[in-house]
Amino acid sequence: MKAIGYNEAGSADNLAVVEVARPVIGPRDLLVAVKGISVNPVDVKLRAAVRPEGPPRILGFDAAGVVAEIGDAVTGYKVGDEVYY
Repeated sequence: MKAIGYNEAGSADNLAVVEVARPVIGPRDLLVAVKGISVNPVDVKLRAAVRPEGPPRILGFDAAGVVAEIGDAVTGYKVGDEVYY
């Protein structure tokens, strides 16, 4: 899967497209195929101040998309539902 991440705190020039493994969901998780994002002020502040340790830090507090997979204990959502967070 593709994601936007960074390895060094600082400006938006530090952002890069990175490949990450598809997450393994737990019983209460949703996996969302993201169709759109916004830049939240928290994303900007983290990128400017927090240096990740290890793999690139993935940003993204706000997104909209379609439920791709649900955990066994999830109620109220089904695959194909449009969601935002």
